[in-house]
Amino acid sequence: MKILVVSDTHRKDDNLKLVLEEQKPLDMLIHLGDAEGSEHWIPEWAGEGCMMAMVMGNNDFFSRLERELEIAIGPHRALLTHGHYYGVSMGCEGLAEEARSRGCDIAMYGHTHRPFLSEMGGVTVLNPGSLSYPRQEGHRPSYMVITVEDDGTLHYDQRYL
Repeated sequence: MKILVVSDTHRKDDNLKLVLEEQKPLDMLIHLGDAEGSEHWIPEWAGEGCMMAMVMGNNDFFSRLERELEIAIGPHRALLTHGHYYGVSMGCEGLAEEARSRGCDIAMYGHTHRPFLSEMGGVTVLNPGSLSYPRQEGHRPSYMVITVEDDGTLHYDQRYL
């Protein structure tokens, strides 16, 4: 199974479209918020048969997306959120604890526009960064590809444009 994880595209979608074309076929696309209206077109761009999981970000003012989702990824459970309600700009410990309390072993967030991948007390915490407005050193647009092996093993691959 191949999963594309993106966040903070802010309706500046050229890089998202480029990555989607490069990474197809996809089994799932996860968008961690601040699509700013593009959530209506992203499923079409991702292609038929691609499962979608999208959450609302702090700039998705008129969105009908959920604030958070819990999904299964193989034998794993993942908490998806934009992250601003968990203070991720100050650290991810609160988000990791929330995921753990819900029985999730993965927590995904956006909001900071900075790629992040770390194990925190049995929870894999990740942020794919931003495809539109990256804030990390070097300011390269980023995303993540997760590969799920048949035995449920996950491989996380942080990628940059």
